[in-house]
Amino acid sequence: MKKRTLVLGASLNPTRYSNIAIKRLRSNGIETLALGAREGRVGNVTIEVEKKLFSDIDTVTLYLNPERQKEYYDYIVSLQPQRVIFNPGTENVELIKKLENHGIKAEIACTLVLLSTRQY
Repeated sequence: MKKRTLVLGASLNPTRYSNIAIKRLRSNGIETLALGAREGRVGNVTIEVEKKLFSDIDTVTLYLNPERQKEYYDYIVSLQPQRVIFNPGTENVELIKKLENHGIKAEIACTLVLLSTRQY
C-alpha cells in the first residue's frame, strides 16, 4: 500500500464521483479511508461519519463544495497530509491559503484523472 488517502465527502451512491474514486483508489492498491455524511461501506472501505484523527495521511481528496468544507478546515490541517486534492467543483481559495500557510500542498486536479494517467 502507498499514499494513504482520505476521501472527504464520501458517498454511498455508486454514481457519485467520490464513490467511484474510493473504488479506483482501492483497485490501484492505495490504502483508502472515507469520511461522509452517512455511515456505510464502499467495497471494503468503511465510510466514517465522525472526524477521526487518522494518522499517516498522505492525501486528502475533497468531494465537498466550498461552503461545506468550512467545518473541516481545522480537521484537514490537523491530519497533516502532504497534499489536498481539490476535485472539480471544490476549488476554494480560502482553504488553499490556509493549507499553504501550514506547509500543505494544495492541488487543483481530478483524482480519477490522476489515477487513470498514473500521476497519482
